[in-house]
Amino acid sequence: MNAWRAVVLAASTFCLAPLSMAAELQIIAGGGIAAPLKEIAAQFEKTTGHKLVIRYGTTPELIKMATTGGPFDLGVVPIDVFRNDAARATFIAPAPSEVARVGIGVAVRAGAPKPDISTPAALKQTLLNAKSIASIPESATGYLLAGIYQRLGIAEAMNARIKPQPTPAAIAQSVASGETELGVFLTNVLTAPGIDLVGPFPREVQMEVVYHTSVSARAKEAEAANAFITYLKSPAAAAVIKSKGMSPSSL
Repeated sequence: MNAWRAVVLAASTFCLAPLSMAAELQIIAGGGIAAPLKEIAAQFEKTTGHKLVIRYGTTPELIKMATTGGPFDLGVVPIDVFRNDAARATFIAPAPSEVARVGIGVAVRAGAPKPDISTPAALKQTLLNAKSIASIPESATGYLLAGIYQRLGIAEAMNARIKPQPTPAAIAQSVASGETELGVFLTNVLTAPGIDLVGPFPREVQMEVVYHTSVSARAKEAEAANAFITYLKSPAAAAVIKSKGMSPSSL
């Protein structure tokens, strides 16, 4: 009888013990890191049981999401977002942590001749020869490109050639369909079906978009958010980032 009562008591205690609850993480992220982030998120969900809801956007959209878009738990965004005072104030005080970085390149429709972009002079001529260029001016990449065009002395000429696209995926679609002659954006985005990556900008003018992560100051799931950031810095996540054409942060 005593043994039976012990079993019943143990069972009752187990049933009353608190269970670890899966969290639903609300994440804002840059569109340029979507490919690796989706795969990493799926791995994290499978491993932990948490669910990740990710909203992607350009830098201006991300700043708006952070400041007026309602609660979120963490961001994986271009460093430009953290340079905006209002957006930066929505994250916890410690400095954001780097996740990945990637440079800018040029793409053409699959099978089309690849123009010369091997030197700054060759890149300049290729851009001036293009009748239309798909890109996203209002983005972290677009801001870097504006500086590069200014440095090359072609900023005004580019204004007439750039055909703004709403998302990174739309750049590839525009070039693949023949709607635009060139795609100029992050090299990892320019490896999509239907287009060929000509290559990265020459070293002399190359610049990189750097993605950082931080927990929101209004996070409802701060513990799970920190766990995801730790996973983002893991060798498994770094392998995914590298496989998608980006450079992972140092582990």
